[in-house]
Amino acid sequence: MNVIGIGTEITECLRIARMIERYGDLFINRIYTPEEIRYCRSRRRATQHFTGRWAAKEALLRAMGTGWVRGINWRDIEIRTGPGGQLVVAVRGGARELVEKRGVARLMVAISHCRTHAVAYAIALGKE
Repeated sequence: MNVIGIGTEITECLRIARMIERYGDLFINRIYTPEEIRYCRSRRRATQHFTGRWAAKEALLRAMGTGWVRGINWRDIEIRTGPGGQLVVAVRGGARELVEKRGVARLMVAISHCRTHAVAYAIALGKE
């Protein structure tokens, strides 16, 4: 597989915590899918997990070579956690159209977080 692009993002947990505190479910439901919300809320330090998924979505769009563009919504990109803890990226809507347009065959992402920050690294792979 050939590399189409890579992306990285670091985000302060406090920034996302303040957004959640200020806007509550309005913010959460605009940014995260129901599955992401369930996962993050089930974790001991939910804000770190919400922040990690925010960073992952940003990193993935950078890997696809666009950043946020018209027609792509936050919920068009979903970060799922597989049974072994591996992350799986699902795209729909405008993000799916972008993946098809760019010839992306596979998206991969890694997330790491601590008390203050979350970082994500993403790679977009094309067909051979």
